[in-house]
Amino acid sequence: MRRSPLARPDIGARERELVNLVLDSDVLALGPLAIEFEERLAAVAGRRFGVSCSSGTAGLHMVVRSLGIGPGDEVITTPFSFVASANCLLYEGATPRFVDIEPDSLGLDPAEVAAAAGPNTVGVLAVHVFGRPSRIGELSGLADARGWHFIEDACEALGSTAAGRPMGSFGNASVFAFYPNKQVTTGEGGMVVTDDPDMAEDLRSLRNQGRDTDGTWLNHVQLGYNYRLDELSAAVGVAQLERLDELRAGRARAEAAYARALGDVAAVQLPRAGAHEQVDWFVYVVRLDPNLDREQLMAYMAERGVPSRPYFNPLHLQPLFRERLGHGPGDFPVTERIARSTLALPWSSRLADDDIEYVAQVLRAGIAEQSGTS
Repeated sequence: MRRSPLARPDIGARERELVNLVLDSDVLALGPLAIEFEERLAAVAGRRFGVSCSSGTAGLHMVVRSLGIGPGDEVITTPFSFVASANCLLYEGATPRFVDIEPDSLGLDPAEVAAAAGPNTVGVLAVHVFGRPSRIGELSGLADARGWHFIEDACEALGSTAAGRPMGSFGNASVFAFYPNKQVTTGEGGMVVTDDPDMAEDLRSLRNQGRDTDGTWLNHVQLGYNYRLDELSAAVGVAQLERLDELRAGRARAEAAYARALGDVAAVQLPRAGAHEQVDWFVYVVRLDPNLDREQLMAYMAERGVPSRPYFNPLHLQPLFRERLGHGPGDFPVTERIARSTLALPWSSRLADDDIEYVAQVLRAGIAEQSGTS
């Protein structure tokens, strides 16, 4: 039986070459490739500084800490996201204030953000879901007008642009992640990008156990963390950025193949970019007709070697946030409606056109079985 992985990193000869160079160098941490990776990624994002770290979660946490957000503060963010975008606030004793999303971009609805503002609101944390830009110009403009911090979670959006401006170039700081299913991978890893030299310096201290950044041996000036990115991971990251155009082209080809294979299926809504946007999708998530039984369809596909997953389970319906914030069903109806319809399909720059055709055939057959037309 044919099988297609849900996600597959694209690792080639250049990545192996640079990793071997690191192994031969004896410098396995805080080395020159980490610095090169930071400089290259900052340039892609249109920022002055990059500070590498161990994960996107670590990057978000450090930004919250560096901005001085803490107990008593509220930050408006989305319930339709990976848990890190809310956990990073809880780590510092702040409160995530969820508001509903808009059904097109799947990002924060600026009108909902404005209406939710209260006396304890100090910032907005916006997420570009699946790589699709949120209404980032409106959201960052609102934060500027209100005097709030603005944190851009671009962990899923490396390479995406809106009106020609790259995601990762907005607000106080932006964060990227490099898990194996991301547009660029380092295995595990993340990076904060910013235009603020003081914040960049503070982040370098925070990731390294709070050490002074002037080179003084074991001089700890603040509470910090072991959030460093190792040199082996940085080597993979440098190679991936060298190949960025190639990786993007592979995903664009896969997107076009899915459009050909599924574009005429009425029960499936394909992901799409908005006006003046270019989207480099981190996952390929379709939306299903609400009359379909998603669980039954996923089981049908799995039996035929095609994995799929719902993306995302709303944060406000998960036990942690029900207990801490008192949320429940019905609080954010757009988020809940969208979450009931999503289905992630196999996705990679290495996914062959005939693999995509097989995924489409199985998905079509599963839908036909439910509708009685098989």
